[in-house]
Amino acid sequence: MSNNQLPSAQEAIADREVPIEVAKTHAVNGHATTEPFPKGLETAMFGLGCFWGAEKRFWLVPGVYSTQVGYAGGVTKHPTYQDVCTGLTGHAEVVRVIYDPEQVDYQTLLQVFWESHNPTQGMRQGNDKGTQYRSIILVYTEKQRTAAYESLQHFQQRLRDAGYGQITTTIEDASIFYFAEDYHQQYLAKNPDGYCGLGGTGVTCG
Repeated sequence: MSNNQLPSAQEAIADREVPIEVAKTHAVNGHATTEPFPKGLETAMFGLGCFWGAEKRFWLVPGVYSTQVGYAGGVTKHPTYQDVCTGLTGHAEVVRVIYDPEQVDYQTLLQVFWESHNPTQGMRQGNDKGTQYRSIILVYTEKQRTAAYESLQHFQQRLRDAGYGQITTTIEDASIFYFAEDYHQQYLAKNPDGYCGLGGTGVTCG
């Protein structure tokens, strides 16, 4: 199968029974990385290429309580990194963002999402090629869905004005978030000189 094509349920790697366990505290800010989170916080989820650099973009945002990287939008339950890299789980590499809506709104998180990558590349992001690197917004509420579509339309016009093509980002209902292995969590804090394949277009949402 091409790494540019999502697998069907019949083609996907079989489910795994054992969930991946991660550290309970965030390596950067010491906050919780697993439920339950403090009351009043909300959840967002984005895929924008390699999740190492993507996670760092969000943990730097004031008002973000915690971030975790993992896999979502696919078929296989409890996949490993090796599973996802085959392209046969259907998952994207994603960042789950736990945020305080009184300190940062969802529209600001969308702005970080759009400006941190090139959403016109289909099943890749820069030199990272494959379905796991696709651009995706996973929404938890109708309010998030409306905001996501409005921001897509706005940013599409901004990109078109700058000479870019059609946005390939999909907006989907939030599916189960499967944690990536612990060494992936806050990777660029643990490995400051580590790889980051993210590159925005230089186009802003403003």
